[in-house]
Amino acid sequence: MNPIIRPDPSASFDCPMQKRPVKWECAHAFNPAAVVKDNQVYLLYRAEDADNGIGKQTSRIGIATSKDGIHFDKQPEPVLYPANDAAKSEEWKGGCEDPRVVETDDGGYLMTYTRWNGKYARIGIATSKDLLTWQKHDSAFKTALNGKYQDHWAKSASIVCRRDGDHMIATKINGKYWMYWGESPIFAATSEDLLKWEPVEDGHGELLSIVAPRKDHFDSMLTEAGPPAVLTEKGIVLLYNGKNGADGDKTQKVGSYSAGQVLVDAHDPTHVTERLEQPFYRPTEDFERAGQYAAGTTFIEGLVHFHNKWFLYYGCADSYVAVAVAEDR
Repeated sequence: MNPIIRPDPSASFDCPMQKRPVKWECAHAFNPAAVVKDNQVYLLYRAEDADNGIGKQTSRIGIATSKDGIHFDKQPEPVLYPANDAAKSEEWKGGCEDPRVVETDDGGYLMTYTRWNGKYARIGIATSKDLLTWQKHDSAFKTALNGKYQDHWAKSASIVCRRDGDHMIATKINGKYWMYWGESPIFAATSEDLLKWEPVEDGHGELLSIVAPRKDHFDSMLTEAGPPAVLTEKGIVLLYNGKNGADGDKTQKVGSYSAGQVLVDAHDPTHVTERLEQPFYRPTEDFERAGQYAAGTTFIEGLVHFHNKWFLYYGCADSYVAVAVAEDR
């Protein structure tokens, strides 16, 4: 069935910034978040309105629903996008990119996403009661440590959650919420309320590296957080995206993105106890290697437990959305 989401050249949206109708997903539809609600999978995906090259178009976040996790029906308009609001300066005109979504204890939903204005990438925070209407909040690090990291390149935020049936709910560890974030290496941050986050530093006042690139491996160039991390009996399972460099895995194409896993100590969420030597998922299909990122991409962002299976949703070559399914164990 893959790819399960493709661009739609006919979808039109009245852009509040351009003040005209825009074909908001005519070029690409990729990098999805996923959550289960009312016995359906809701997929929130990044869509681009032009094919001007990576980082040179506007991204908005659309939504689609499925009763089986594979066949999706899209909504005609995006649910999160740059607008004349408090986030305008951080989102225009690059847009809203790469969402991850978790549930909260009060029955709501929280989205982390990348705010891109063409100069800085920041972690955006938005909340919703129904997944359709979203309230934007300050970027994650705006007030932390007197604004020290407000302009630090920050994206791909994975909040630690617990599984309650088919619900993935943000959960505290040692009295705080935890988030893994960043693009080479992966860092950590903590929060009291899921809205304001403070990056974890080392003893020298620098960001503490949690998962760093490795020479001779599939992740030699870059490591980037994947779907929301899952707290289990054995520790925190963090799935991540690794980019292969010239000094990396010679069996894979330079520049390709594959998926790795680490296990983190649940009592010390900064300490990795195990790490896969090889990717558990990598580009093998034509649709994963043909698009605006032809080096090959299986960029994982959405993970849900649904109908006694695990559904892993990922972006393909920055152009499509696909899914991989594993039986529950």
